[in-house]
Amino acid sequence: MRRRGRAVRASVAVFAEAGRETTVTDRREELLGFLAALGAFGVWGLAPLYFKLLGHVRADEIIAHRVIWSLLFLALLLLLRDGRRALKRLHVSRRVLTALAISGTLIAVNWLTFVYAVNTGRVLSTSLGYFINPLVNVVLGMIVFRETLGRLQSAAVVLAAVGTVYMTVRVGQFPWIALTLAGSFAAYSVVRKKTDVGPIVGLFWETLILAPLALVWLYGLAGRLQLEFDPADIAETALLIGTGLITLVPLVLFAAGVRRLRLSTIGIMQYLAPSMTFCLAVFLFGEPFTVDHAITFGCIWTALVMFSWAGWSQARRARIPV
Repeated sequence: MRRRGRAVRASVAVFAEAGRETTVTDRREELLGFLAALGAFGVWGLAPLYFKLLGHVRADEIIAHRVIWSLLFLALLLLLRDGRRALKRLHVSRRVLTALAISGTLIAVNWLTFVYAVNTGRVLSTSLGYFINPLVNVVLGMIVFRETLGRLQSAAVVLAAVGTVYMTVRVGQFPWIALTLAGSFAAYSVVRKKTDVGPIVGLFWETLILAPLALVWLYGLAGRLQLEFDPADIAETALLIGTGLITLVPLVLFAAGVRRLRLSTIGIMQYLAPSMTFCLAVFLFGEPFTVDHAITFGCIWTALVMFSWAGWSQARRARIPV
């Protein structure tokens, strides 16, 4: 009996130790995921600082370089990650390729609008656009995927629309930058949701499809003597090449974070980037922030709180861990 008792206690100790190791491993993975996601949203939030350094370069030239250098860095990453299997991983159907051509066009519009806004002193508009983005996602989800909205979610969308209309009427300026950023990225998300392709492979194909147009565009700028790119200018060349890294690095970090964190955590963290951009616009770049701006942003922020609360409540009722 004593031997049996010792054996039972030993077994319990082994299982307890295994449980502790599992918990420690889970916590470590969660911490790594949090740091990766924080890095991704940090890069996105501070991106205006980077593109301000290229303020003397035309936005269309910057985007052409961004496409080309992103493609090269993506190809290198795929080769390092997959080796000989890289070509096999890149195989997609014609239908998926068509979808990626559409999504590539949408992300190019998004990039161009963002860089144009930053380099013309409208960083605050980019912040507004990315705050609105989750709400535009909801509207497109309702239209495209027949998703239903609860009362609180519907009220959130209406409140965001009120804020947008208020800015148009009171400030006297249609917020086209914010709406273009939100709309293009929301549409991009819808198209990508319909394509069963990973983020790295998908972006590789998108930039590969856009690369010929980017090269032709740069050639045209050179022909009109409007090309700023000068290989002799090492600092400028490094910054233009770096547009590829500033595209790839946060994408890789975000993918690592999503694998290790709950989606609810990612959902909350997504507001870090526009919050950082907002602070840069107001406190560093000194862009005007009037009472009318405060009312508009107040409507959007209140709508986001309502929307997030509705999602949290639904998850809790469905007993989904949040």
